[in-house]
Amino acid sequence: MPAFPSVTLLVEELTISPLTRDDATELHAAVADPELRRWLPLPSPYTLAMAENWCTEFAETMRTEGRGFVLGIRRDGSLVGSIDAKRVDWRARTLELSYWTTAAHRGKGVMTTALRRVSTWVVGELGFERVELRISPENVGSLGVARSAGFIREGTARNAGFTDAGRTDLVIWSRIPADAAGRTSLER
Repeated sequence: MPAFPSVTLLVEELTISPLTRDDATELHAAVADPELRRWLPLPSPYTLAMAENWCTEFAETMRTEGRGFVLGIRRDGSLVGSIDAKRVDWRARTLELSYWTTAAHRGKGVMTTALRRVSTWVVGELGFERVELRISPENVGSLGVARSAGFIREGTARNAGFTDAGRTDLVIWSRIPADAAGRTSLER
């Protein structure tokens, strides 16, 4: 598998780039938020050592082995969210993105802007043919981000996800090159 490039993407007031060891403390604090943990299947407890490993070794290994990438979203130098790629299929040119935003930056358009930029990079510059999102139907904020970022809702995969609270359905969203060009006929 090819490696993903180490990239820095700029959009509006955001810098989107690989996580570093310096992000570990802010990551550790962010994932302690009960609202974020409600939607993500994170280890409990999530220690600072785990955050350091995620920001350095794990994320870099994923990128260099072509299994995915992890990008931090920064505003004014502070980590305000993250987008990561997983379920990468290089032959089919498909992947899944997941994302989160710190409590102080939710509802302010940060993730919509970042997700639109990252998905445009993945489709336009890396040549992927399908970018997928899987979101719990109760996660109203993330559903709104997907819609606002130009993804198309396709349907629901029943009992397909899990969190600390148990199993959940997942709403499947996608973005393909035709969507970016404005040629889709599906409703958003």
